[in-house]
Amino acid sequence: MFKKLLMVFCVSLGLAACSPQADPNTLRVGVIAGPEAEIMEAAQKVALQRYDLTIKIVEFEDYTLPNIALNDGALDANLFQTQAYLDNYVQTRGQDLVAVGKVFIYPVGAYSNKHKTVDALPDKAKIAIPNDPSNGARALLLMHKSGLIVLKDPDDTSATRYDIIDNPKELQLIELDAAQLPRSLPDVDLAIINTNYSISAGLLPTRDALVMEDASSPYANIVVVRRENIGDERVDKLVRALQSDVVKEKADELFQGQAVPAY
Repeated sequence: MFKKLLMVFCVSLGLAACSPQADPNTLRVGVIAGPEAEIMEAAQKVALQRYDLTIKIVEFEDYTLPNIALNDGALDANLFQTQAYLDNYVQTRGQDLVAVGKVFIYPVGAYSNKHKTVDALPDKAKIAIPNDPSNGARALLLMHKSGLIVLKDPDDTSATRYDIIDNPKELQLIELDAAQLPRSLPDVDLAIINTNYSISAGLLPTRDALVMEDASSPYANIVVVRRENIGDERVDKLVRALQSDVVKEKADELFQGQAVPAY
């Protein structure tokens, strides 16, 4: 516990000097507290039993910190983001972080308390989507795929409302914090919600979503390292552990069968 608190303290101050020296049999991996931390705990056991690799898990509450910690050397890898999130981060910060493996897709879905299909949406229907750039673009891509709108580039993971070139029903987009979207359902015609928030609200993509992402989605969670650590044997073992049947079973348990393998 002390080591975890020390690590978070060091990360908060941006002090790479606080990080311990690299251990050839140990990997420090950052995750967001909650289900993803539990998934990493399952991978931790697999890595130790199969590969004699010790994974030290560092949990964060703030999505902005794991990449900072990785870049500063306080972590060896992290697992919390999609490729779209990483691309935006790298472009903004100019840091040399790269993906080395895919794990699961937690599909976003479109939910409604008022309509049974997306085709039943009326003209000028209110559509709630996440207000952060990465998940906002993700929602727009799902809307394009569902035929609700037409985007200039249907593969652009940085798309915004300004990239909509056709909106035949004149749908009204309402941007909200992702965590607030389930509570918006009584007030909108449709809300596009991330799996972690939908499950918390008792909504399962495969059961309750009118439409949802599939395995072709570019929004898989990825293992990220500094470029210098590409090919590091410890990282390869981490990825193999995360892609094991044991971890898949844990993800199924935590996400009620909604975690889609992307590997």
